[in-house]
Formats: sequence, C-alpha cells, structure tokens
Amino acid sequence: MRVTAISHMKLLYDKFDFLLEGDLLSESEKDDFRRISVEMENNTAVFSLKMLSIYLSRYYGKKVIILLDEYDTPMQEAYVNGYWKELADFTRSLFNATFKTNPYLERAIMTGITRIGRESMFSDLNNLEVVTVTARKYEDSFGFTEEEVFEALEEFGLSDRRGEVKQWYDGFVFGDYADIYNPWSIINYLDKGKAAPYWVNASGNSLAGKLIQEGSPEMKMTMEELLRGGRLRTVLDEQIVFSQLDQGDDTIWSLFLASGFLKVVYTEFDTESGETVYDLKLTNMEVRIMFRQMVRGWFGGRCRPVHNAFLQALLVGDVKAMNVYMNKVALQTFSCFDTGNHPSDSEPERFYHGFVLGMMVELADRYILTSKREMRLKRASSFGRYDVMLEPRQGNGIVDQVAVNAGGNPYGSDAIILEFKVQDKEEEAELADTVKSALEQIERQDYEAILLAKGIPRERIRKYGFAFCGKRVLIG
Repeated sequence: MRVTAISHMKLLYDKFDFLLEGDLLSESEKDDFRRISVEMENNTAVFSLKMLSIYLSRYYGKKVIILLDEYDTPMQEAYVNGYWKELADFTRSLFNATFKTNPYLERAIMTGITRIGRESMFSDLNNLEVVTVTARKYEDSFGFTEEEVFEALEEFGLSDRRGEVKQWYDGFVFGDYADIYNPWSIINYLDKGKAAPYWVNASGNSLAGKLIQEGSPEMKMTMEELLRGGRLRTVLDEQIVFSQLDQGDDTIWSLFLASGFLKVVYTEFDTESGETVYDLKLTNMEVRIMFRQMVRGWFGGRCRPVHNAFLQALLVGDVKAMNVYMNKVALQTFSCFDTGNHPSDSEPERFYHGFVLGMMVELADRYILTSKREMRLKRASSFGRYDVMLEPRQGNGIVDQVAVNAGGNPYGSDAIILEFKVQDKEEEAELADTVKSALEQIERQDYEAILLAKGIPRERIRKYGFAFCGKRVLIG
C-alpha cells in the first residue's frame, strides 16, 4: 500500500516537472524535487505535498487548492492487512504538514466514507466542516437524483427500464433526501444496457467482508435478517474508530451506512437515552448481491465442492453423506472464522452462524430460510440452540392444487427443520445425546406447526438435529 501511494506521489511530481526549468527553484529545492521517488523515506513523503504547494504557489502567484479523494481507502486496507498503526502515524504527519502548517494552502476538500476523528487523524487541523450521510447540507449532490436518472433513461431510449433501474440502484439517502443513485452504476447501465452489480464490483469491500466473517453471532444473525429484506434498529456513531471495530456491532453498522451498504428508512429520538435510533436496510439489489457473493466466498476454493456436496445430500435426505461432508466443511472452513480477536475455539458459534448464512445464500432460489434462536449458555456470547427452517418456495408463487388434492406437497420439495445445538458435556456424555436433545427440542417446541398451517403434509417435513463439539459434528 505504501508503494502504491508513493508511486502516485511520484506521478504527481512528474506532472509538474516543468518547475525544474529555469531558476524558479533553487538548486537545493531542485534536489529535493528529484528526491521524490518510490524509494524516498517517509519523512520526505510526509512533506512532499507541502513542498509542491510552495513550488506551485510561487509559479502561479496564488495559493493552491488540494482535492484529496477517498483519503480513508488506504486506512481500510491497512486495518484489513494488519498495519494500521504504521499508516495512521504516517497519515497523521502527512495531514499536519499538508493541511495544518501549510501557509500556501487556500482550501482543501477531502472525501471519504469514514470520519475517524477519534484516531486523532484530524486533531491538528483547524476549520474543518464535516458533512456526513445524515447531514442535510449538499444532500442532493452526492449522486444522481431520480429525476436525473429517469431523464437519462429517456434520452437513451430506456424509459421502460425505470422499474428495473430503481430496484437495482435506488436507495441511497443523504440527510432527508432519498432516491439518490450511484453515478458509476447508472453510467455503466446506460452504456451496457443491462443490470449488473457495477459499483460493488468496482469498490473495495475487503473490510466489510472481514468484519462480517469475524463478527459476532449476533452480527451474522442480523445479516440474515437484512438479506431477507428485514430491518436493523441501532444507534449510529459517525466517528468511526478503526481500532474498536471488533468491540461492538454498532460501530460496524455505522461504517456500513457511511459506505453506502445500508440506508436509513426511519429515525426516532429516544427521550430516555437522548440518542437517535435508526432503522436501516440494505440499500438495494446491487448491495444485496454483493453480500451474497461475499458469503459464497467464505466457502470458496477447495471447500466449495464439499460445501455443495453437503447441500445436495441435505436436499435428498442422505444423512450418512451429510455427516461426512459437514465434518469436512467444518474442518476446512473453521479457520475462515478464526482470524479475529475472538477465535472460534472459544466462540465456535461464529462458524455455525456463518454456515447458516452460507446455506441461506446458496438455497435462496429454492427455499425461504428462517431462523429462531435462544441464547441460554453461561457465557452471554455463546448460543445453546439455534433452529433453522427451510420452507420450499412455491413455483411462481402459485400453489399446485392438483398436488394438494392428491395429498402431496404443493411446494414440490420437502420442508426441512434443522436444530443446531452445542454439546453440554455436563448433561450430554456423547454427541449422540446432543442430537437426541436437539430432535426433542424440535418436537417440544412444535416447530412444524408453521409449515403444517401452510399446507405442507407432515410426511413431507424432515427434521435433523445438528450436534457440535468444536470442529466435530454429528447429524441425526
């Protein structure tokens, strides 16, 4: 990342190499100018923008304007790849020299999705005006308005595509202004004439993937709800603290809102706490597809064939194969959820909930996946039971009445109930005992009642108990 940033600085200096001509710069200043290279020391890089400001101000006879776009993108990559402190120290010094102690600066505009004030990145800067996604100032200037998008569609002869474009790309909200569209997505749609995830495929989403993958079970359950089109209710903190992103979900949801992955659909002021509570949803279909692709990536590579084999075994009811493949999936993917500050050996439910998200994404076309959960173990962060229901989707939403009259399943496929349970070694000597307890839980709670009420025959409802002990799994 440092090499990339320094390379850009070198290209910037190359653009103004005409300053080396004549006697505008002294010989020592020319030597300093030539020191800007990919091999330069950090101290030289820190003062590079300030020095260039001096040279350009002298040449043009006026102070400079500096535009810094996506200033926080390198910081996100540094957080993901483990060199946050080093980059934070460098950036703090760079900002101080460029924006604080630079008398040749007229004004500057910095854009980014995160305001990281508490990291002291901007602590030395004066006269900052911060405009966030919830601020009303410039609220209609951060993207294309719906009126502008529809006018563009008409100009390109695509007026009949308004509904598709709105479903895919509408949803961004700034201040009180809704129906803002991402320009990159719209420009690509107009150019190619078809809907696709243009923006999310072009942007860096590694931080979002890391935070969800290593996130708490509660975060993964919230992602289930969001992927189903549901809402998240939370307070927001628009001063993102990178060093604390693994200490609470609220900060992460604030980051996702600032990133454009979530949108505000409702706000309410809590008079008791004095805080504003926000209802959030995934922004649009483009973002929903991005998260589905992200989840699939957790089970990618050499694990994908095994993961798919397990799902096929589940669909046909092959319990023996389910056990074989599920244990392989657990062994191969546990480490994917074991890279944060709270490893899976102490919180194995991180893997289990991630696995449920994987099922939800892969089977979305065939099943409606819903889940309920009960947090009941001694540690508040652990889960005791977690049931998942796979309800077959009706073909085109129409019940097959012939199948109903014949006593068959109008949905075509079996419904499936899964009960996940962590082995309690004080009460369950073997995993088989945990499986039995999980199956008893399904019957005791009468989970199948919902499916029966929807017309699915009892004989077309399959039930499985999943017993977990670390990376070992037993299904019965």
